[in-house]
Amino acid sequence: MALNILKLCVGCDSVEDLEEWIEFRLDERRRAGEPVEHWHTTRMVPTRGAEVTDGGSLYWVIKGNVQCRQLITEIRPFTDNEGIGRCHLILDPQVVRTDWQPRRAFQGWRYLKPSDAPLDLGKGKAGLVEMPPKLRRELADLGLL
Repeated sequence: MALNILKLCVGCDSVEDLEEWIEFRLDERRRAGEPVEHWHTTRMVPTRGAEVTDGGSLYWVIKGNVQCRQLITEIRPFTDNEGIGRCHLILDPQVVRTDWQPRRAFQGWRYLKPSDAPLDLGKGKAGLVEMPPKLRRELADLGLL
């Protein structure tokens, strides 16, 4: 059974911001002639890595709500130039929007069981993707999403 990771998306105000950042980083790698892949660097290496890479996703908390996820395809531990152990979570660049799920701020990342993860936006909720982020936030704050 796949295991997910939950992480705050610091610096992004919306899913659109995250998507733009990913595209910017991929374009940088293309121009530099580097492998075109997307990753997130974290200090701690997941001890349950085999479960995470068996179909798990990185669920992003943006502005207090889980709003989207990216499939984790690989975990690459490494030591940085200061001798600190870190890892790259290699992610599918496609961002999948999810139902919004409120989450309080926390440090680092947390495991997220599939039973606790929000569902992907279905066809019935596809209109939410087109809704302006500010309106989505206001409706979520009112408990209407």
